[in-house]
Amino acid sequence: MPRPTDQSEPEAGRVFERVDEHVEQRDDWARRRRKDIPTNKQLLVIACMDERIPVEDALGISLGDAHVFRNAGGKVTDDVIRSAALSTNFFDTTEIIVVNHTDCGMMSAPDEAIVDGLEAVAGGSLDDVDLNPALPSLELGDASIAEWVSMTDDIDEACQAQLDYLEAHPLVPDEVTVHGYVYEVESDTLRRPGERVSEEINTRDSA
Repeated sequence: MPRPTDQSEPEAGRVFERVDEHVEQRDDWARRRRKDIPTNKQLLVIACMDERIPVEDALGISLGDAHVFRNAGGKVTDDVIRSAALSTNFFDTTEIIVVNHTDCGMMSAPDEAIVDGLEAVAGGSLDDVDLNPALPSLELGDASIAEWVSMTDDIDEACQAQLDYLEAHPLVPDEVTVHGYVYEVESDTLRRPGERVSEEINTRDSA
């Protein structure tokens, strides 16, 4: 819970007011779901699990400001849609931000290498491996393990595809705004997808 910002001393005979205020703040923090209190910024962030990505610092937000969902690659998977549907329809979230990043591990190997590695761990075919232990009846259908893992060829294209998918999804209300950024690990800054500055300033015809 964030610490109170008002550190001035209470007036004589009015100490209880300060105490009551703090008690109410703690109660709101602890029971905000039961009290239908949304996140401070009414925000859902979807980001990569990479340890180099300081999501809160990059977006200028604090604890309590957002629901934060992180997975490998910051991919909009079925579970992300599940969380986004709940966050936007029942927790008053009005904004979604996707944060992908350069030098992502999801661009580090070809699909075949990933499948071969997972099969080596499983000791054979992955056909009989439960991909969702909570709902083992769910299957990939016609999709392949490579499609399930969802490696990335171009981080800017991937980021834009995530945004397009969220904006068009029927379980995300039309009034929810969706934005996305690519976090550059080499410069510690965010940029919009498709706006690689280096490609524009390091070629003769960039003017």
